[in-house]
Amino acid sequence: MNKDIYARRRAELVNQIGENDIVIVPTAPERSRNGDVVYQFRPDSDFYYLCGFDEPEAVMVISPGRAQGEFVLFCREKDRFREMWDGRRHGLEGAMEVFGADDAFPFEDMHEILPGMMEEKEKVFTTVGRYPDFDAQLLGWMNKIKQDTRRGKHAPYEFVDLNHILHEQRLFKRPDEINLMRRAGKMSAAGHLRAMQACRSGMYEYQVQAVMECEFRKAGSRYNAYPSIVAGGENACILHYVENNSVLRNGDLLLIDAGAEYQCYAADISRTFPVNGTFSGEQKALYEIVLDAQEAAFEKCSAGHTWDEPHQAAVRIISQGLIDEGLLQGSLSDVLENKHYNQFYMHRTGHWLGMDVHDVGDYQVEGDWRELEPGMVFTVEPGIYVSASSDVDERWHNIGIRVEDNVLVQKGGYENFTKAAPKTVADIEAAMAI
Repeated sequence: MNKDIYARRRAELVNQIGENDIVIVPTAPERSRNGDVVYQFRPDSDFYYLCGFDEPEAVMVISPGRAQGEFVLFCREKDRFREMWDGRRHGLEGAMEVFGADDAFPFEDMHEILPGMMEEKEKVFTTVGRYPDFDAQLLGWMNKIKQDTRRGKHAPYEFVDLNHILHEQRLFKRPDEINLMRRAGKMSAAGHLRAMQACRSGMYEYQVQAVMECEFRKAGSRYNAYPSIVAGGENACILHYVENNSVLRNGDLLLIDAGAEYQCYAADISRTFPVNGTFSGEQKALYEIVLDAQEAAFEKCSAGHTWDEPHQAAVRIISQGLIDEGLLQGSLSDVLENKHYNQFYMHRTGHWLGMDVHDVGDYQVEGDWRELEPGMVFTVEPGIYVSASSDVDERWHNIGIRVEDNVLVQKGGYENFTKAAPKTVADIEAAMAI
């Protein structure tokens, strides 16, 4: 835990708000799974980005100019009995010593203390709409302050959505974040390689998933960045297939879209490979188109290009390739203009990546695709999906392919965090032959 990193992030945020404003950010609530079992807890990304605190029942406050210090945490107190049942807690002292809070108060006392901190403030910056129950609490505290106006108190004039400021800040990854994302990419690539080596016809999709995710854990990832997609044969033509319960058949392709999370930073890799270790002619033809499309997109990933350019480059290659193989008819200009490629390639070529697998940040600025700048990280993931319902020769049916990597924009190019996962036909077949 490096307190200075989070202090710098908070300082950058404070520089963008008024001296008489206040920032209030809750972490994610625990969610009931069933009975007395809760889902595995993961802190809210905005909250964690600003303070690094990893326990539930916590609220962070930044109050510029506060005499006792601007960074305040409301959190759970140490409790010997509860810690014996549920695990250790940092407590109030840990919030200050480990996480650098200037003050820490019991979570249960927030209702008494926080309204007073809001008094005399002009604006309250918070994550409006994300946690409706907490929004209702804030409004209740606001009304409580308003009721005391005859005693000379005044309530904040407005609530402001923190997302616009903070998410623009989060879009640009600093060196410490980049290092974590490199780690996440490396351990994820190792998992995909292990899946290729373990895959055999007759296995269930979830068995390959288990082998891959075991590699994630061995490398240091406690959680997946998102539910793994392990889709064999026709299932690969379902973009967000997560059942992962079908038997893998000889002659089919297996599409895996999975990534590890490392210290709250995500990787997001897709690889597609033959269950039996050897691409058929049709599989190889479409696979090479997707791979060429990704290479064309990579050429547009350096600073100075716009967000849309990698996508348009990939679409052009995919469209021409589908025409060449006879899956689409007509000229390239006609296919592009009328988006005929959509029946086989229906999603964008990427998305921002960071603490969230579909990370924060605007894709357009004032109606125009934003320019790529150093420090941005995103995925490049072209694909082709030919379902059995497609009106093409059945030899192409049930071929679903996606190839996805994670890139960091640099001034003169890009860095690929996930290149260690094999993806050429030769490298995949060699890896699976071991």
